Amino acid sequence: MLAEVTQHLSLHPGSIVVDCTLGGAGHAKRIADSIAPSGILVGIDQDESALDAAEDALRLGRQAILLKGNFGELDRLLVEAGIPYADGILFDFGVSSPQLDLPERGFSYHQDAPLDMRMDSLDNPLTAAQVVNEYSEDDLARILREYGEERWASRIAAFIVAARGRRPLATTFDLVEVVKDAIPASARREGGHPARRTFQALRIEVNRELEVIEEGLKAAVRWLAPGGRVVVISYHSLEDRIVKRVLSELAKGCVCPPDVPICTCGREPVVRVVTRRPILPSPEEVAENPRARSARLRAAERL
Repeated sequence: MLAEVTQHLSLHPGSIVVDCTLGGAGHAKRIADSIAPSGILVGIDQDESALDAAEDALRLGRQAILLKGNFGELDRLLVEAGIPYADGILFDFGVSSPQLDLPERGFSYHQDAPLDMRMDSLDNPLTAAQVVNEYSEDDLARILREYGEERWASRIAAFIVAARGRRPLATTFDLVEVVKDAIPASARREGGHPARRTFQALRIEVNRELEVIEEGLKAAVRWLAPGGRVVVISYHSLEDRIVKRVLSELAKGCVCPPDVPICTCGREPVVRVVTRRPILPSPEEVAENPRARSARLRAAERL
């Protein structure tokens, strides 16, 4: 959604922009071109390999500050960057294509690889293998139900515990086979790959993805200059619900009871929500890049 991101960030030469999820630097390159020659791009990612790739992609005379970290620590990272404010801040959640395309990262259920799923493989000690082999059956069921919205959560958790009792689940295909066995054949014939929701749930647990969204969004709004924009791309309903709720809360003014004649709470809106409904990728983009089909974009402007 390059065009939509650029439009809703409302960029111009000289802008200071923060890409909180650098990934493959696809958005970052477009942003850097839009704010050249005097703009500043701050790129953040917790994946060392993403930062290395971005450094090569952004080398051509652009002013860029690249920092390793999680956007849940946005205040600290932007202090480290030394910028006074931001005119635009972008969040693009989920797994980047380079991460999915490298089998050894363990994110894909289509390729056999060690069960890893860490976005930060240097500083995050928790792997998906540890989750499936060490968590209790109740905790596994809870994660699959809450983070994967998996209908068969309890059954899959029970099958995982039984399978690991015979031998540890070490690879992505080990887990895929267990999930396939757990889900009845009639249910496997609909709704895409049977392991999709399980892999989503484990990835969210390993990387604490949902925990940091609210924290990162609120920090982003604090750093925006008046008129600055925050743009967020989500890929599943759990992320999108959090984004919608946080932006709605920040856009809310007085919360006094209706029968109180004069406002006593003093609350004023902090942002104006620009997208009342999420913006979806065009059919042309989905045809060209099927991974974009679940993307949802929301944007807000600092008052």
